[in-house]
Amino acid sequence: MPRPNDEIAAVLQEYADLMAITGGDAFKVRAYEKAARAVAGYPEDVSRLDETGLRAIPQVGRSIADKVVEYLRTGTIAAVEEARARIPAGVRELTAIPTLGPKRAQQLHERLHVSSVAELADAIHQGRLEDLRGFGPKSAENLLHGIALLQQSGGRVLLDTATETAEEVLAELSRITGCVRCGYAGSLRRMRETVGDIDLLVAAEDSAPFMEAFTALPHTAEVIARGGTKTSVRTTTGLQLDLRVLPPDSWGAGLQYFTGSKAHNIGLRTLALHHGLKLSEYGLFQAESGRPVASRTEEEVYERLGLPWIPPPLREDRGEITAGLHGELPQPVRQEDLRGDLHTHTDLTDGLAGLEEMVAAAARLGYSYYAVTDHAPNLFMQRMTDEKMLAQRERLRALDGAGRGRRMRLLHGTELNIDPEGGVDWPEEFLAGFDLCVASVHSHLTLSRAEQTRRLVHACENPYVNIIGHPTGRLIGRRPGIDADLDQVFAACARTGTALEINAQPDRLDLRDEDILRARRHGVVFAVDSDAHTIGALGAIRYGVATAQRGWLTKDDVLNAWPLTRLRRFLLAKRTVHA
Repeated sequence: MPRPNDEIAAVLQEYADLMAITGGDAFKVRAYEKAARAVAGYPEDVSRLDETGLRAIPQVGRSIADKVVEYLRTGTIAAVEEARARIPAGVRELTAIPTLGPKRAQQLHERLHVSSVAELADAIHQGRLEDLRGFGPKSAENLLHGIALLQQSGGRVLLDTATETAEEVLAELSRITGCVRCGYAGSLRRMRETVGDIDLLVAAEDSAPFMEAFTALPHTAEVIARGGTKTSVRTTTGLQLDLRVLPPDSWGAGLQYFTGSKAHNIGLRTLALHHGLKLSEYGLFQAESGRPVASRTEEEVYERLGLPWIPPPLREDRGEITAGLHGELPQPVRQEDLRGDLHTHTDLTDGLAGLEEMVAAAARLGYSYYAVTDHAPNLFMQRMTDEKMLAQRERLRALDGAGRGRRMRLLHGTELNIDPEGGVDWPEEFLAGFDLCVASVHSHLTLSRAEQTRRLVHACENPYVNIIGHPTGRLIGRRPGIDADLDQVFAACARTGTALEINAQPDRLDLRDEDILRARRHGVVFAVDSDAHTIGALGAIRYGVATAQRGWLTKDDVLNAWPLTRLRRFLLAKRTVHA
């Protein structure tokens, strides 16, 4: 069940893509892309705004506001329908392939007459791309990888979409008389980066009112199955939701069982057998007598098995049961442990809110410190200059000075661009003026493994680079990460005192949890950052924290869970060694 903002943003983005396919004005395409991002990140429900309210959204002018009003009134936009009609459906299908842009999709359709993803895959395997100018062996390889990514994603949705849907449904179910407890389970509760379907649980004596309300939800498109204790529906966006109603006395056992993972549950059942017990979704029982032992809470179930309660993000059969038995289970970092955010943007570059607005929003989150890190000049589309950056620093210092009696301190940083050789924007004497520098790969994503590794290691060795931002550059389901020897990069980070970012944006979550586990063994420290470009996106930090938890990180592993004095010592350490 997408938010109206997300639904409208998707239509605006589609219109931008359709214009790009047909060679529309690049400025207009960019305007609609910015508007789509602005609408998606706007904190208010745009479906409740009139045209004046819509035009108050950054990047939304009269023409775009008129189209949004038209969509809200009729469910369609005539200009979008006309653009769709001008472009073969096959081309639109091809644009869903990660790494394939609209113009190249049009080229493939015109030259090879392919009209589907399957036809393109066949054409690549038959070698038909070899004679096309601009489509070499590397392009074919990337397209096949993109097709594989598309097929793997299937009907899976990003973590934020699944979370918002689950929370919206649970808010409705919690209002029904007789609801003792409710929550979500499955891969969503374990906070995996994508979710195939959503498991919802309710504890109640009578299931009927909940099943009735569940099937009557506004966005229910289809009732897949309906029973006394389990009902499944499909939403208008194709997402499957499964609701189970449990007896209140079985809540803990049911929550544990349906949270999974399957491998974790097998480990627990094996452990239960060693204790002469039997574990199921109904509870923990004596194997011989069937006498109930524990079921009301998860904590009871784990305790009876000789374990501490294991946080859901750790339940992936990665040694958590053994660690629990030996008293070695980490206390995962929590969102409330974070003292600040070290990677954010304003409208000086590609953000959608001003400096003062972003600072005020961060202060409302209760942070002790907050960094502004707008893009550096080598990302040419952002049109950054030395003068603009220095003027921003002066404004930020004034804000920081005005708030010295308050809780939150301000840090001036930048997001640098790592070039193919590992160099970054600005000479060292200019970089020395920043409180911190994030350095990220934004281009040349198809370099060889050796070249990508070398550029990242070189960036780590720069004395002014404190954090490697979104280290692999992946976009979940749309773009694979760069091919680099990450173990070499992790070793370089540990050696040079460079942190790795866990970028919290739901379509990035970069580093992945598997990579975090490996990097931690190298002795790397991390920064969990929002990379927010809007006020609303600051809240995405929750997904970065969840990914950090899945990587077994504690608050001692995370820079922005440290007090400001300790953070500043870390940021200055590389420069001191260099000096």
